[in-house]
Amino acid sequence: MKTMATTVTERGQVSIPATVRKRLNLTPGQRVTWEPISDHECRMKVAPESPILGAKAMLGYAAKFRRVRRTSEWMDEIRQGEIE
Repeated sequence: MKTMATTVTERGQVSIPATVRKRLNLTPGQRVTWEPISDHECRMKVAPESPILGAKAMLGYAAKFRRVRRTSEWMDEIRQGEIE
């Protein structure tokens, strides 16, 4: 793979080139680790996904069992009885 360059923003952020993201199968929200090797070199590694434990593991679980409704459907339900 050829060497690629990116620029560090004012907030210390840097973009990972698309070819690297695709090769490493990186997805939005995925964590990476940074390991300084020398004064001018750093190693980036894809962080292993750790299982979510405890109460956080239940977040979103109930959504699997309920129907997703559009905003207009919610508004229609809320407005029922107002016109009478």
